[in-house]
Amino acid sequence: SNNLIYGLGTIAPSIVLAVLLGVALQEATRLNALLRTVIVFPVVLPLVAVATLFAFVLMPGVGLLDYHLAKLGITATNWLGSPDTALHAIIGLTIWKNAGYYMLFVLAGLQGIAPELHEAAKLDGAGTATRFFRITLPLLKPTLAFVLVIAMINVVTQIDHVIVLTGGGPSDSTNILLNYIFQAAHQQGDTGRAAAATVISVCALLSLSIASLKTLERGMHYES
Repeated sequence: SNNLIYGLGTIAPSIVLAVLLGVALQEATRLNALLRTVIVFPVVLPLVAVATLFAFVLMPGVGLLDYHLAKLGITATNWLGSPDTALHAIIGLTIWKNAGYYMLFVLAGLQGIAPELHEAAKLDGAGTATRFFRITLPLLKPTLAFVLVIAMINVVTQIDHVIVLTGGGPSDSTNILLNYIFQAAHQQGDTGRAAAATVISVCALLSLSIASLKTLERGMHYES
């Protein structure tokens, strides 16, 4: 169940946020360039460094998050020490880390959309929302298909932040698949179980990737 919650909680929000950020910041302005740099900054940092920074932000009582929540009258929470909040904290970190990375692909995809399509739609009276759902989003399908596969791979392969922040605890509430494999192989010495779990996860990931690409296959190309 941890893997399902972690996957659903990180993949869709990260991609949606990446699309919204990419569309909002695609114009070549100084402010947008600065904002893109800030958003991409966590991407260039090692995941261990990002997790360490996040640990300071979430420190109970004295962390940056609890400091600002206290001003709103919300009591301090042990975000990483409670089974009720630890996985949500891991999900939040993953979204923060990955959304900027996916945004880079979205920005590249947006550059491939002919401006004439939006100009023609404007002349026909199409609003911003209509142009987004009828032009931008459909023509981003090739990019989104690629990003979706990358996101699923990241869900299975990213483990550094879990080891640094919780080690799979408390009470196995953040014990996702790769951490389970790591513990089985290196802490419990059960290499057979670890190998079996690895093969199953690779097969599942491959199947999901193929299914996702086939689902998004329609309407993936257009002629300008």
